[in-house]
Amino acid sequence: MKEKRPLVSIILLWNKDVQYPAADFTATIESLLGQYYPEREVIIVDGSGKKLDTPYLSVELAKKVRLITGKFKNRAAYFNAGSAKVRGAYILLVNTLENAVTFRRSALDTYVVTAERNPKAGMIYCDYERIAPDGRVTEVHLLPYHKGRLRDAVDFGKAFFFSAPMIKKLRGLKETYDAADLYDLRFRASEKGDLIGIGNRFNGSLYSVKEQAAGFDVFYYLKAGKKVALELENACTEHLKRIGAYLAPGQNYRPVRYTADEEKKFECLFTVITPVFNRPEFIRAAIESVQAQTLGRKVEMIVVCNGGPDDPTCDAVREYMKGGPRYDPQKPDVDLIVTDINNLGLCFNLALKKARGKYYLQLDSDDQLTPHAAEKVLAVFKSDSRIGLVIGSYEVWEKKPTGEIFRREDIPVVTHDEWTEENGRNNLLRINGAGAPRSAHIKVIWEMGGFACNDEPYSRNYGEDYVLVNRIIEKYRMGRVWEPIYKVIRHAGGTDHAINQETIDLNDNAKDHMRILAIERRRAINAKARK
Repeated sequence: MKEKRPLVSIILLWNKDVQYPAADFTATIESLLGQYYPEREVIIVDGSGKKLDTPYLSVELAKKVRLITGKFKNRAAYFNAGSAKVRGAYILLVNTLENAVTFRRSALDTYVVTAERNPKAGMIYCDYERIAPDGRVTEVHLLPYHKGRLRDAVDFGKAFFFSAPMIKKLRGLKETYDAADLYDLRFRASEKGDLIGIGNRFNGSLYSVKEQAAGFDVFYYLKAGKKVALELENACTEHLKRIGAYLAPGQNYRPVRYTADEEKKFECLFTVITPVFNRPEFIRAAIESVQAQTLGRKVEMIVVCNGGPDDPTCDAVREYMKGGPRYDPQKPDVDLIVTDINNLGLCFNLALKKARGKYYLQLDSDDQLTPHAAEKVLAVFKSDSRIGLVIGSYEVWEKKPTGEIFRREDIPVVTHDEWTEENGRNNLLRINGAGAPRSAHIKVIWEMGGFACNDEPYSRNYGEDYVLVNRIIEKYRMGRVWEPIYKVIRHAGGTDHAINQETIDLNDNAKDHMRILAIERRRAINAKARK
C-alpha cells in the first residue's frame, strides 16, 4: 500500500506596492504548483485591499490556489493570516514582498525528507541562488546555525519550513514588529528546536531569488533607520533574557583600582597604539593627529610596523622620532616597534608591554584623531571609577586618488546609538562593530588577557579585541563620548573595501564563535548572582 504523504501548506505574500513584475510572482506560483511532491496547497495573502487586482493570476491559475485578501499592518500579519488558514502538516513561509522566489521541482521533497529526519527541528532553511538583473547566477551558501549567530544580518534566505505543531507552539509571528518579525521568529524557533540548514555544494539549491546583487556595505546598519534598529535590539534582548544571558543595567560592575605604586609608574596618560603594514602614505597624517592632541605630552604614540625592517612605513615613522627631520620635543613622543609577523593582536600586546600610559587609545594607521580626542575620553574616565572602557564617535571621510580627503556627508556621524548605558553590552552581541575609537585602562586590558593573537577560532587579523571588549563590559561600566573625536578614512586599499563573501563569512564565523563564549560567561554570571 502506498504511503500517504503529508500535506504541505505554502504561504506567499503580495500587495500592490511590490516592486518587481507580477509575471515574476506568477513564476513563483507556477514553480510551487509544478512540484514533484503533489500534496501541497498554495495560499496567497494579498494585502492590496478590497478593490483587488490580481495580475499575477490567470483564470486557470486562480482555480489552483487559495487567495486571502485584506489590509494587513505588516509582514508578520500577512504570514499569520495565511497560517490561520493552513491545512497542512508542514508550512513553508516564503517572503515574496521584496523579491520573486522560484523553486526547483524537488524542493518540497527535500524539505519534507529533511523534516522527517529532524522531527524536533525548530525551523528548516536552505542555501539558494541569487539571480542579478543581468542574469548572472550566484550560489549563496549560508552559515550553519549555532547559538552564537545573534547578528541581525545573518542570512537565512527567503523561505522557512516548519511543522504545523511548531508554528502553533511559536504562536506565529509577532505583529508588534514591522522589521524584526523574522529575526524574532528564528530566535524563538531556536529556543524550541534546532535550526536545520540544507546545504548546497553544486546545483543543489532549492530556490532562486531574483534581485539586484549588491556589494557588501560596511555601513548598512547606519542606513536602516532608528526604528528598525530598536526593533532588532529588542528582539535580541528578549532572546538573551529567555536563554539567561542578559545582563541588567549596572549588574556586576566594579571600580578600577590602582595602588599608589601603580599610579607612580605612569609617565603619561594615554598610549595610542597603531599597527601598520606598508602604509607610509597614511601614517604621517595619523602621527600628526596624535601630536596635535590638546593634552600634549601626556599622550604618546607607539607604531608597530609588522612588515619587517624593509617596510617603508618604518622610515616614515622615524621622521618623527628623536633625530628625525620632523621630531619636535614639545610634542607627544613617537616610538616604533618592528616585527615581521602580520598579527594585529601581537602588535597590540607588544606595544602594551612597552606603554608608559595609563590608558590605551585606538588609532588605525589610515585614520586620524581629532585634537580633543584624548581630552574628551579622559573626562569620561574621570567621571566614574567603574568605567573600564570608553567608546567615542566618528565621522566617515574618503580619500580621493589625488590624496585629498573629504567628509562623506551621506553618512551621519557614527555615534553608536546601540551603545546605551542600559543595554549597550547586550546589544553588542547583535552587531559586529565594537565602536570607534575605543579606549580602556591598560591594567584592565591585561586583566582580561590582552588582545587575541589569531588564537581564537576562525580569526585572521579580525576581531582581535572583540572578546576583550565583551569581557571588559561584563565587569566594568562602558562610558561614551557622543561627539565625533575620530576620522575614519575610506580608501581603495582599506580592509573593508570591496570585501568578498568568503572574507565576510570568515569574519562572521570568528565573531559568532566569540559570542558563544560570551553567552556562556554571562549565563555563569547570572547563575552566580542567583546563589
